Amino acid sequence: MINTNKTYDSLLVLRYQSGSKKAFAILVKRWHAKLCKQAYWYTKDIEVSKDIAQESWRVILLKIEMLKDPNSFGSWALMIVNRKAIDWLRKQNKEQERLRNYTHYCNNVVNDITENDTQEAIIVLRKAINKLPNTQQQVLNLFYTEEYSVRQISEIMGVSTGTIKSRLFTAREKLKSILKSKNHEK
Repeated sequence: MINTNKTYDSLLVLRYQSGSKKAFAILVKRWHAKLCKQAYWYTKDIEVSKDIAQESWRVILLKIEMLKDPNSFGSWALMIVNRKAIDWLRKQNKEQERLRNYTHYCNNVVNDITENDTQEAIIVLRKAINKLPNTQQQVLNLFYTEEYSVRQISEIMGVSTGTIKSRLFTAREKLKSILKSKNHEK
C-alpha cells in the first residue's frame, strides 16, 4: 500500500531540489504544525516549541539539498526537531542548576541580614518569585540581578526577544498579583 502523503512530500523535496522554491513553501505548510507539536512534546512551552520549529526549518533549508532519500523527509525533519528540543532541554537544565546555585546564594545573603523589616520583605519577595514558572524566574534573575539586556537574555536562553519581553511582562504582572494578595491577607 502506497502512503500518498509520504509520496507527495518526496515529490515536493525533489521539486525543491530541482529549483522550485514554491515546493519548500508547501512543505512548510504541510509540516510546520507537526514540527511544533513534536517540539512541544519536549518543552511543554508553546513559544519555545515555535522557536525550535523555526530553527529546525533553518537547518532543513540548509541541508535539504543533500537529502538523498526524499521518502525519508518526515522522519528526517522530526529528527532535527528532536535534536533541537533535546539541546534546549540540556541548556535549560544547566540554567536551572545556575538558578539553584543563585537561589542558594540568595538564601545565604538573606540569612545574613539582621534588619527584620528588610529581611521579611526579601523573604516575601523571594517566596513570590519562587511561585513563578522557572522560565520567568530565570528571566527576572538575568534582567534585574545580572543586569543583562533583553537581547542578551534572548541569546543566553536561545529564544526570541519577543518571548523574553513576554516572559518579563508576565512575570512582573504575576508578582504584582501575588504581592497584592499577600498584602490583603494581613
